[in-house]
Amino acid sequence: MAEFPTDIAAMSFEEALAELDLIVRRLEEGKGRLDDSIVAYERGALLKKHCEAKLEEARTKVERIVSGPDGSVALQAVDNA
Repeated sequence: MAEFPTDIAAMSFEEALAELDLIVRRLEEGKGRLDDSIVAYERGALLKKHCEAKLEEARTKVERIVSGPDGSVALQAVDNA
């Protein structure tokens, strides 16, 4: 997993996505100073990567319930396809 600043690494997917949404809205307004916009863009890129990492982590944990020929139930990891 990529290294993230401590505050970003501690965020849940939902928290990171909400902050990313705020950053995108501010950047779309185009009213801020250029330096502030660059810093916000860089943070947004880190938040995006964090969200992608969280989604990948969740995807690898997803399991599906399958029933065997004898009626038994088991969990099977979803294929990485």
